[in-house]
Amino acid sequence: MTKNANYSATIGIECHVQLKTVSKLFSGAGNDARQAEPNTLVNHIDFGLPGALPVFNAQALSLASRAALALKTRPQKFSTFDRKHYFYPDLPMGYQITQYDQPIILGGKVEFTLNNEKKTVGITRAHMESDAGKSTHPAGKDYSLVDLNRAGTPLLEIVSEPDMHSSAEAKAYAKELYLLMRYADVTEGDLYHGNMRFDVNVSVSQDDSLGTRTETKNLNSFRSIEKAIDYEIKRQIEVIESGQKVVQETRGWNDAKGRTISQRSKENADDYRYMPDPDLPPIVIDDDYIENIASTMPSLPDELRLKLAKNGLNEAQIETLIEANVDIAPAGYLKLLDAYADDREAARTLANWLVNVDIPLFRDEPSFAARDRSKLYAAVLKLLNANALSSTNAKELIQACLSMPELPQAIEAYAEANGLLQQSDSDELSRVVDEVIAANPKAVSDVMNGELKVIGFLLGQVMAKTKGQANPGMAKQILEAKLLK
Repeated sequence: MTKNANYSATIGIECHVQLKTVSKLFSGAGNDARQAEPNTLVNHIDFGLPGALPVFNAQALSLASRAALALKTRPQKFSTFDRKHYFYPDLPMGYQITQYDQPIILGGKVEFTLNNEKKTVGITRAHMESDAGKSTHPAGKDYSLVDLNRAGTPLLEIVSEPDMHSSAEAKAYAKELYLLMRYADVTEGDLYHGNMRFDVNVSVSQDDSLGTRTETKNLNSFRSIEKAIDYEIKRQIEVIESGQKVVQETRGWNDAKGRTISQRSKENADDYRYMPDPDLPPIVIDDDYIENIASTMPSLPDELRLKLAKNGLNEAQIETLIEANVDIAPAGYLKLLDAYADDREAARTLANWLVNVDIPLFRDEPSFAARDRSKLYAAVLKLLNANALSSTNAKELIQACLSMPELPQAIEAYAEANGLLQQSDSDELSRVVDEVIAANPKAVSDVMNGELKVIGFLLGQVMAKTKGQANPGMAKQILEAKLLK
């Protein structure tokens, strides 16, 4: 629990997840506005024209049901839509279609580990709703611009219990929720374009009661969640310490200044005049529908962690692989490892290459990441096991190949042509060792007089003479056999 001058913090998070449907929640307009020109993904329903009737997108129900299962619960068999009234230029209907009284998801939980301690955050509810458009306010101008491309976008708003008490917990929860929604294939998860947006509720108190909360809206990175919470805890404590009262309000986050900013007083439910939507019938599903969805669910992060741990991977490697597997799509990192599920040593070696070479290469430049790299890794592992490659040259070979527009057809031939293969011919190495011994009589005398550390110097001379291509283990064995008879 975050403590500061005997204060404790209580934190809850509302996350808006954009469902990856082809079209919007109630209209046939396209749902991916990331590269679209303003006001090009709209139709009569999105404009709120009189007489335009919404038609529910069944794909959104399927995705919301997948989210329920990922949250360790089941979708409700009966749910309804309501109208949430407020007036703003980017909401042409004058109301938002949402689920208030009977949402698609009730209950659930998100489990994660923080500092080797298992944490659980409860889920209060999750409901489907249509997004509003976007208003922009050009600097120095006396007007605003409205883009309705996002109007009607299908969202699933996931509301947590106030079970978090530090910014680190909130960040870990948000990251795990992100992974759950990505692996369940519910959302594209593009944080930069707002596919998942987090509203953070924070209050502080000196006893077990809850303080007055503020809501900081539209955070779209895990770092901003952590920073905004830390700032808001500090700000609220300073307000109370100065003898004032914290105001229940909506605040925004200014990342450049590292501070939250007051936007408006916080509305209550009765301010929105909720009412059942008369144009949309209830959603009714049965056990067969839910079981069909469940049968298509993939492995989720916790199951994948256990699987990777059985191969001897450490926690840092596991988390890097699980996060990169969805962030650098469709790189297929876990699929690459699946081929070595029965070979623990090979799996650990491959995981090391993926974490230290492959993932860093494509995290910022993912253009080549979609290629099939299974043959590359199989070839490099074969060369490594045959002592034809050192571990250092193996990484260098992988780095070089992955950086090419096209992977080499013959990996061993490429490695040989670029001087990466190590020399393991015992007769040839014995000849080189003899030359080194003849050229360094003082070092040889030191070794024979018990200065065994000098073998390292002689081994360095062998490596230099072979331009780094000698098998160091074999060369050392030959040196010791000749000098320590």
